[in-house]
Amino acid sequence: MAYDVIVIGSGPGGYVAAIRASQLGFKTAVVERESLGGICLNWGCIPTKALLKTAQVFEYTQHSKDYGITIGDAKVDFEAVIKRSRGVADKMSRGVQFLMKKNKIDVLMGDGKVKAKGQVEVTDKEGKATVYEAKHIILATGARARELPNLKIDGKNVIGYRQAMVLPQQPKSMIVVGSGAIGVEFAYFYATLGTKVTIVEFMPRIVPVEDEDISKELEKIYKKKGIEIMTNASVEAVEAAGNGVKAKVKTQTGEITLEADVVLSAVGIAANIENLGLETMGIKTDKGRVVVDKYYQTNVPGIYAIGDMVPGQALAHVASKEGIVCVEAIAYNEKKYAHKPETIDYMNIPGCTYCAPEIASVGYTEKAAKEAGYEVKVGKFPFSASGKASAAGATEGFVKVIFDAKYGEWLGTHMIGANVTEIIAETVVARKLETTYQEVLDAIHPHPTMSESVKDAIEVAYGEAIHL
Repeated sequence: MAYDVIVIGSGPGGYVAAIRASQLGFKTAVVERESLGGICLNWGCIPTKALLKTAQVFEYTQHSKDYGITIGDAKVDFEAVIKRSRGVADKMSRGVQFLMKKNKIDVLMGDGKVKAKGQVEVTDKEGKATVYEAKHIILATGARARELPNLKIDGKNVIGYRQAMVLPQQPKSMIVVGSGAIGVEFAYFYATLGTKVTIVEFMPRIVPVEDEDISKELEKIYKKKGIEIMTNASVEAVEAAGNGVKAKVKTQTGEITLEADVVLSAVGIAANIENLGLETMGIKTDKGRVVVDKYYQTNVPGIYAIGDMVPGQALAHVASKEGIVCVEAIAYNEKKYAHKPETIDYMNIPGCTYCAPEIASVGYTEKAAKEAGYEVKVGKFPFSASGKASAAGATEGFVKVIFDAKYGEWLGTHMIGANVTEIIAETVVARKLETTYQEVLDAIHPHPTMSESVKDAIEVAYGEAIHL
């Protein structure tokens, strides 16, 4: 069979690219070896949010008296918690199946690879290989948990994020190696449900890609929750010990041994670029990622790559936008689309971490802005001064904004607090429109909301604070 576009991988990059291709009149197929929706819908973004919501609800029950409500002792049914998460993921995957049918996209189940120019070979579970023709081939195979040489994931003593979502029983203690989004999210989930959690982070601070003030605030809050945090530390070796593990941890003051039921490795991801025919086709890679141009074409005409397997932020919403830009560029070149798509500004990508409190950020950190040569105005508004946050009992955290002192350009925003992942979009849109601080202040924000804290933070930056 022949197609205009074949997409290998059906994650948030792949299935979105396939839908957009179909909308633009291309005969389209998508290749998937496991479950439609990829890692995000099945083993990442969606099921982890279901787990985190359960932890949040349990946390509410523990503090119900703060809201004037007395209830009996709440207990965790860990098996039911996992079952709910899997149910949410399955529902979303079925949703993608519906979207494929709605958009008349053929789903080819199996392992896909580029066989030759314009050819994709799909091998099903029985080992039968079928070759399909395509004028355009989009690689969207995502990534997997990265393994350190001395921290191999065996699924028992050392687990990755997939195992962490479906453990048969709740561990009494856990060592989390790495404090990026995956690490701190699982740390919150398990610690809230009663697991003794220790975070081991190689860098000097947790969530190291965030603004330093965010790192300090989260560490303070996590320690208050009973989570032990070790920075400037690394796990050198893990060995089985009875029904648990012993981990040798190198610190600045020497080596110590930690004991726990299990170790969760959350040290990042590795792109899935193996067994795709890249070498055969001569497709260039660099540092484990596929090299592409600004419209995601590889060095081989007719072959494209998007998502976690190319340079840039490994985020679902980035992969989706890359897929749309890639397909629209193809359609524009073939005169099927009137507008040449705008390329992505990777400096205006929001990052969200769904621990509690949540973290959301976009643009320059304060340190990065100064290093880039900007003279900055910084405003910080604590949620403790927010009426809505106080009413909700969610006063932890703050909004921090960074502006260029010379022209009033909005350089960055960094938030930590309840629901801040829902608030960050204001900054993204404003920066896209090159909005100045005065224009934001002139726009009336609703009261009482936590989102008005963005406006309050800007007032602080410019010495016009009303509520602080």
